Amino acid sequence: MQIGMVGLGKMGGNMAERLRRGGHEVVGYDRDPGVSDVASLKDLVERLEAPRAVWVMVPAGDPTHATIRELGNLLSAGDIVIDGGNSHYVDDQRHGAELGGRGIGFVDCGVSGGVWGLQNGYALMVGGEKGDIERLMPIFETLKPEQDGFVHAGAVGAGHFAKMVHNGIEYGMMQAFAEGWELLEASDVVTDVPGAFKSWRNGTVIRSWLLDLLVRALDEDPALAELRGYAQDSGEGRWTVQAAVDHAVPLPVITAALYARFASRQDDSPAMKVVAALRNQFGGHAVSAKEGQVGKGADAPGADVEPPAEATG
Repeated sequence: MQIGMVGLGKMGGNMAERLRRGGHEVVGYDRDPGVSDVASLKDLVERLEAPRAVWVMVPAGDPTHATIRELGNLLSAGDIVIDGGNSHYVDDQRHGAELGGRGIGFVDCGVSGGVWGLQNGYALMVGGEKGDIERLMPIFETLKPEQDGFVHAGAVGAGHFAKMVHNGIEYGMMQAFAEGWELLEASDVVTDVPGAFKSWRNGTVIRSWLLDLLVRALDEDPALAELRGYAQDSGEGRWTVQAAVDHAVPLPVITAALYARFASRQDDSPAMKVVAALRNQFGGHAVSAKEGQVGKGADAPGADVEPPAEATG
């Protein structure tokens, strides 16, 4: 099958390569001319035979909006656009409606597999019309693993909604492994922390690919000394928590994992400053002052303020 691929970065480039190895003809476009087959989106569309299929693999948000808008002006009725990035499902619904008004199909595809997908295949969660999905099945069959790894999750938006929840679960699992590692490191009871994680890889209920990757990381750097404890979030965790609020579904683990990532980016926690100040005020507990300043103890100025009669702590 012939397909256009827009965005040939770490994910898009590997996906294009897996499709080529599977016998498909891929015409790729990227802003980097060194990896691009054509000079523009217009050239890409002209290289494809109608009815066309174009897979968009660019960052979510404005880059995706702009790319789909331009494709909408270049493609014809009967063509299909697939958004395989990490878009918000509400954006998919808008894109589907806009392209549908021109007779152009739209499929949203949540993709999981990272840099290992070229070798192992990609898990695909797709949303869209049944006819569009069936037409694209040769592409999906080549990209996915040999067993499982594919679901037609529902109408437009369902694919990225499923991927959003997947990533929220991933947040929680990663946080659990992280907290377990920190506790083992803090204790002097377990002397081989990397070995403990390695022992869990087979025969335990927490064996998983994430555990395998953590063991791999600990083999390379047993104390993780070369890393900084700073974790970004790409948006899906926030959207998962927001969707939980919209549907009144409690997600305490995923929400806490998202907040832990926020905390990782703070050099000095503003919230903990308030906690420290309040402990000093009501109990005279010592505080750690910034360099060059004097911290307050129980005998410091301000520590003798009388609490109201009902205050305790």
